[in-house]
Amino acid sequence: MAVKRETVTFTTLNKEIKSGKFRNIYVLQGEEPYYIDRLQQLIIDTALTEDQRDFNLSLFYGNTANVREVISTCRQYPSFSQYKVVVVREAQLIAKQPGHKNDLDLFASYAEKPLTSTILVICHKETTLKSKPFTDALKANGSGIVFDSNKVREGRDLNTLIVSYANSLGCNIDSKATSMLADHIGTDLSRLFSELDKLAILAEDKSITPLLIEQNIGISKDFNNFELEDALGRRDAVKAFRIVDYFEHNPKKNPTAATVAMLFSFFSGALLASTARDKSPEAIMTLVGTRSQWRARKFIDAARTYNTRSLINIIGYLRECDVRSKGIGSRQDQHALLKELTYKILHA
Repeated sequence: MAVKRETVTFTTLNKEIKSGKFRNIYVLQGEEPYYIDRLQQLIIDTALTEDQRDFNLSLFYGNTANVREVISTCRQYPSFSQYKVVVVREAQLIAKQPGHKNDLDLFASYAEKPLTSTILVICHKETTLKSKPFTDALKANGSGIVFDSNKVREGRDLNTLIVSYANSLGCNIDSKATSMLADHIGTDLSRLFSELDKLAILAEDKSITPLLIEQNIGISKDFNNFELEDALGRRDAVKAFRIVDYFEHNPKKNPTAATVAMLFSFFSGALLASTARDKSPEAIMTLVGTRSQWRARKFIDAARTYNTRSLINIIGYLRECDVRSKGIGSRQDQHALLKELTYKILHA
């Protein structure tokens, strides 16, 4: 019978390591390098003090690593420390060494009976580790964990990640604050988590709010894509054009492409809400794929403000603006196009 692999997320593994609970073997694999780099460094920083690293930290690199030597190092006991940490970085390069195609399979025998005082960390970037004997032994013995470091997509995945990471820091974060961070930082995880770490320290009541973000990161809580979306959803022309004017005077912080993409997502959700038979927040949450009832209500409200034909026209305006903003069929600058788009949406 196949052994089911344990599923872990970055936030749960991050919290586990910080608490001093270690696995014998970590396989950190996948396309997102940030998670891999951060977790392997966190293991080193938590398991060993600076003084202990000279004798108890061994680093190997995939383009030169000899797997037999790595395993031999893993079988050595720590000196004046509870743990010995062995890290193989860029492990995906091992198979590219001449004559070393299947060397990762050699870890299978070690995974069957690892030394409990050794923490082995294998960092396999870009792809998943292709060694069935090793991963089977890892799962069967329960001696370690395989973490899939997947790329984070814009939208729901990114918002969920922000909320999850904030919660792991013991903080709450509201929907507007989440959208502000997602909109202005995006999937730059290094900066995103760094800013959240800072906000968590500054949040006196453990609540990350739009005001806290504005005061400490420099993102305006009143002039951002989230507020533009809200203004257009309510057909508030005065506020919408004030925000667009602000964007024009702060172009580096407010690229038109990001604004159009966010508005397309919003009005697509409103169109789905408009055509849905069941217009309850719970039904719309399932239909558009969001966990936020508050977000679902925004779609429902916009569907009341704009009829179905208007929403279809708006989707067309957004597609047209996206194409023209890339220089196809138009010589207007980005913000002239955004003003024109705003006018069309308000009068759809």
